[in-house]
Amino acid sequence: MYDFDPDKLRELAGGAATQFRSASPFRHFVLDDFVDAATIETINDEFAEVASKREDWQQFDSNAEVKFALADVARMGPTTASVLHAFNSPAFVRFVEQITGIAGIIPDPGFVGGGMHEIAAGGFLKIHADFNRHKQLQLDRRLNVILYLNADWEESWGGHLELWDRSMSKAEVSVLPLAGRLVCFATDDYSYHGHPDPLTCPPDRFRRSLALYYYTDGRPANEVGAAHTTLFKERPGEQISRTLADVKASLRRVKRRFFRANKST
Repeated sequence: MYDFDPDKLRELAGGAATQFRSASPFRHFVLDDFVDAATIETINDEFAEVASKREDWQQFDSNAEVKFALADVARMGPTTASVLHAFNSPAFVRFVEQITGIAGIIPDPGFVGGGMHEIAAGGFLKIHADFNRHKQLQLDRRLNVILYLNADWEESWGGHLELWDRSMSKAEVSVLPLAGRLVCFATDDYSYHGHPDPLTCPPDRFRRSLALYYYTDGRPANEVGAAHTTLFKERPGEQISRTLADVKASLRRVKRRFFRANKST
């Protein structure tokens, strides 16, 4: 079973807390080499194996996002599952509570919306604010944590995580998705982020990450708003509204998954 070194977490917490409190356009921190290279390599091997069974993955294909995601731990490789569980461990939860000052953090055992994320050449994720309530747990979403898995990722391929200001006038932060790099940021209705431009990596390379979301029972009064799903935002001069073709394509994918599921039973 994978586990985090508590001494390393204590060593990192102070600097990350300072970074988190002073960050703009919203609170976040970035830590490099958070997971060792050998573990990252094993996770990538497992990604390749699991990705050979694409029918198990959730596929997003619209004007707003083109990517694959898998949240079912039972379908993942053992190291990938073990690392995800480590991110939900008491040690890691205490670590992010200490850094962020958010008490009572609750991890999501089902990894709803998270887990394994993979984007191929041409894929993207437009700027957005995430859903703010966990429907099953009835909890408020407070933090996103992303571990990147991309060794030797070239700057020219794109895929930078962009953090945009509240007015959607500019990206204030751009983070290259390098292997072992951990990003954590506070989520609310204005934590606009994404990687909005299509990847230009070679066809045999993929932008891979593990994503986890953390919750509390309630949130500060100044952050309370109506429950919502993902809120996509347009950059200056951009139009990403879903077309009729997008809706029809989504319906076709749902039908295919339905027929596959019924055929297998």
